[in-house]
Amino acid sequence: MRPETAEIADLFELPFNDLLYRAQTVHRRHFDPNAVQLSTLLSIKTGGCSEDCGYCSQSARFHTDVPGQALMARDEVIAAARAARARGATRFCMGAAWRGPKEKELEQVTEMIRAVKDLGMETCATLGLLREGQAEQLAQAGLDYYNHNLDTSRAHYDNIVHTHSFDSRLDTLKKVRGAGLKVCCGGIMGMGESRADRVQFIAELAALDPPPESVPINLLVKIPGTPLSISDTPALDPIEFVRTIAVARISMPASLVRLSAGRQQMPDHLQALCFLAGANSIF
Repeated sequence: MRPETAEIADLFELPFNDLLYRAQTVHRRHFDPNAVQLSTLLSIKTGGCSEDCGYCSQSARFHTDVPGQALMARDEVIAAARAARARGATRFCMGAAWRGPKEKELEQVTEMIRAVKDLGMETCATLGLLREGQAEQLAQAGLDYYNHNLDTSRAHYDNIVHTHSFDSRLDTLKKVRGAGLKVCCGGIMGMGESRADRVQFIAELAALDPPPESVPINLLVKIPGTPLSISDTPALDPIEFVRTIAVARISMPASLVRLSAGRQQMPDHLQALCFLAGANSIF
């Protein structure tokens, strides 16, 4: 039974200790409380993206210090996957800065997916918006997960992205599910959204049928040159971020909740609180 929006809003209002206790109880019911799943993300094609996501350093519309890079060669990707496996990663995610892949590009990516699968790793890809039939091609290549974040609430979305819609993201997720792939879908906190936006964001994720198997929760990193880097929006309160992790854990009890972007800027004690609140996966 999925939580309703009002129930999610009530979770955010719980006393902090009560919220963490409830999140930890749910976590222990579904997972080893001391296990953390390790994933590695590799940018296989960097920069030059046509979209204008206000947080992203890879948009061609912004002046950032991220150099453009063409699609990597298959052998380079496989070498990176081997290194990731040696460091303990069980899942290897390949990301490309595209609005969506063209057929020739998709063919090259599917070759990479097959090769990474042969290493015995779970595979994940984040390639942007998918057209008809493309999710099926990825599934046939052996892809396990497709990452496509909702980023924020529907109400706040147009403040962050203008070149594609919230519904276009849901459409890609529908294609992914239709092809039998698992879903990795989350968002970014600290982009000027309200608590009500965070409530709606989690409600939208939990309402997916089924909810995402992986839920990356990112904390905004203000990258120089992006619109959000010059925003006067104050940084999100760290305890509010921990609350968001805990509410996501309770609302999607069987999902991996991944502490993602922003983790490296967090002090150890804040990361520890996030794990106590139910995060159990990292990049």
